[in-house]
Amino acid sequence: MTHAVAAVYFAVISAVAMILTIADKHKAVRGKYRISEDMLLTIALIGGAAAEYITMKCIRHKTQHKKFMIGLPLMILLQIALIILVLYISKL
Repeated sequence: MTHAVAAVYFAVISAVAMILTIADKHKAVRGKYRISEDMLLTIALIGGAAAEYITMKCIRHKTQHKKFMIGLPLMILLQIALIILVLYISKL
């Protein structure tokens, strides 16, 4: 049951990351008030890094920002390591 909850959590946070990234791109193109980088990075940190990174690459948004193009892959690696650790601990 725990794995199902984790899967739903990652699906929801990934969807939120994608929606916020697309919305920020849309607002940037139109010169409107933007979603803060801190908000985007926070969503990435709490589980949406992979979805946010893929979305940013697909829509060519913030690809010149080192904090995103280096930070997001690092967060992805951290999240993978945490998932592996949790799975390992749950089998003990």
